[in-house]
Amino acid sequence: MKFSWKSIIPTCCKGDVKPEAKPKKEVSKQTSFNRVAMFSEDLSISLVGSNLHIFTLGELKVITQSFSSSNFLGEGGFGPVHKGFIDDKLRPGLKAQPVAVKLLDLEGLQGHREWLTEVVFLGQLRHPHLVKLIGYCCEEEHRVLVYEYMPRGSLENQLFRRYSVSLPWATRMKIALGAAKGLAYLHEAEKPVIYRDFKASNILLDSDYNAKLSDFGLAKDGPEGDDTHVSTRVMGTQGYAAPEYVMTGHLTAMSDVYSFGVVLLELLTGRRSVDKSRCPREQNLVEWARPMLKDPRKLGRIMDPRLECQYSETGARKAAALAYQCLSHRPKQRPKMSDVVKTLEPLQDYEDILVGTFVYTVPSPTQCDSPKVNKTTVTKQCEPKEVKKEKSPYHENHRHQHRHHRHQRSPRMPPIHPENDVVKRSPRNGLNSPLHYKVRGAC
Repeated sequence: MKFSWKSIIPTCCKGDVKPEAKPKKEVSKQTSFNRVAMFSEDLSISLVGSNLHIFTLGELKVITQSFSSSNFLGEGGFGPVHKGFIDDKLRPGLKAQPVAVKLLDLEGLQGHREWLTEVVFLGQLRHPHLVKLIGYCCEEEHRVLVYEYMPRGSLENQLFRRYSVSLPWATRMKIALGAAKGLAYLHEAEKPVIYRDFKASNILLDSDYNAKLSDFGLAKDGPEGDDTHVSTRVMGTQGYAAPEYVMTGHLTAMSDVYSFGVVLLELLTGRRSVDKSRCPREQNLVEWARPMLKDPRKLGRIMDPRLECQYSETGARKAAALAYQCLSHRPKQRPKMSDVVKTLEPLQDYEDILVGTFVYTVPSPTQCDSPKVNKTTVTKQCEPKEVKKEKSPYHENHRHQHRHHRHQRSPRMPPIHPENDVVKRSPRNGLNSPLHYKVRGAC
């Protein structure tokens, strides 16, 4: 069954729609939950055939041990996320499995509309590289989503967290390909979808590092008919949003392609899209790295030093050239996601892994201002050698080689919001809420 999430909002928010309003008129953003008593029933009718389970608040408390802080996984713009476990006796036809339970923060960065958008999109979209929505809860003012549990967490945590083992080159390319397939599926669906918030923290990884897109709260239906774009207010995350979208509010599939280029650049460099801890000219990753992507002699300067030269030179050049195309300032010059997938697929098989001595010394704060090479400059002594993947000493001893590697993590960048979208933070859910609990802090 195919439908647009816009088509069911009037049935969910009847009190907000004027009788004389035209069907195509956009419903204003809901600011309260006072007039959504019939919401859960109407949505369940609209999603018949989606195989989504409707959970009660009591069931979710059992699943998460009353949203215990010991099960706390993290928190984003939507709200806190807890790990839970569904017993096979909870629901007929629902197998026993670990789940991730995401609770809408009533005073957070996202609200009812984003929750509704996610339920509708993930209720009808199914793909190996999209996170699976198992069910939802709509009880009184509470809005909860229940997903499949992704053991490896987000790409952001795997790539940037402190004291973590560095992701191998082959794993990075596997993640890039999986995420690209997810975007390509959305863009080429019967009714195209623009993801709008593609970033490292929204790419989740299963136990085998298969990438799946999550958090569809900002997703939009693509342009229809002769329309070339969707006009919308600017939403997204600083450093990932396409420049033409930020300037005009015109949203296209090419906006997602640009965001993919940013993530691919993060995979190549091991750096965040925006990092205020670095010297001024290196704080914006795209501005600093993009000019060097097409020059093989300079590419080594921006490659992640934690890879220790253990990557395919041919693959790195092709991935860098792809990132350069995706990050073009002219949207029409960016490739389609289906073409991105075709480019990335052969990169999984390159075996020209560099093997040799690698020495890296952290640059001093003044290095950015000095054009001269000094003692703090990266030194590489790598010799190309054909190595079969199954015999690579790097892959066999990966954990032992990287056990003590550390790197800095920069603060998370806030979402882009218009000036009139001021978010006020206060204690979550209130003292009288059945979901009130204490959490030390987000992971």
